[in-house]
Amino acid sequence: AAGRPEPQTDENPFADVKEGDYFYKAVLWGVEQGIIAGIADNRFAPYSQCTRAQVIAFLWRSQGRPASDAEISFTDVRSGAYYTTAVAWAVEKGITAGISATRFGPDVICTRAQVVTFLYRASTK
Repeated sequence: AAGRPEPQTDENPFADVKEGDYFYKAVLWGVEQGIIAGIADNRFAPYSQCTRAQVIAFLWRSQGRPASDAEISFTDVRSGAYYTTAVAWAVEKGITAGISATRFGPDVICTRAQVVTFLYRASTK
């Protein structure tokens, strides 16, 4: 989606991401851009599944962390969670409507279909 930009540094903060991994440059670039962070001290967990909250947060950060005044009616989105503003932004932009009228499903595993739909909707806004 970003056009495969080259990372500007070779500083790798993650012990579980090695030079030669197919995702190595993408991870370095994502860190540089402030899009991704690890799950714990020096761990990225490249083979772990992503939750809906994580994917929406990645997408929101990739767009420069835009502010959102949107009201969200999801009962499972906690005020102040790392993904709260990202979800509000995604709702405002029509990127997601949640998994029901009252649930976003932040801890639900994000399917490939959901990821590609989020990307598609974000690219047309």
